[in-house]
Amino acid sequence: INAEDPRSFMPTPGQVTRWEIPGGFGVRVDSHVSHGYRVPPYYDSMVAKVITHGASRDEALARMRLALSEMHVEGISTNIALHRDILQDPVFCKGGMDIHHLERWLQTRSHP
Repeated sequence: INAEDPRSFMPTPGQVTRWEIPGGFGVRVDSHVSHGYRVPPYYDSMVAKVITHGASRDEALARMRLALSEMHVEGISTNIALHRDILQDPVFCKGGMDIHHLERWLQTRSHP
């Protein structure tokens, strides 16, 4: 999860006023952020890594959807909504896409 504008991908430094992260079986969050943390403009904009696993890809994706629905961050812009949206993309969910998939997917969303 990055502290960035979801449209331009530009970093959005600022102070985190709400920080609720998911948990539970098959969910791991690595982060240095907490409520009140000030995201600086000088470094990488990553604020968390959300990792899920399951017995199958479908199970791991279902856990990720749930985890992202439970993650709430305020005070800064993040790309959480982008992650939620791409988890609805059938090509992404099937797997086997190439490194240009996100770029193509973003183009189809901006030009319906």
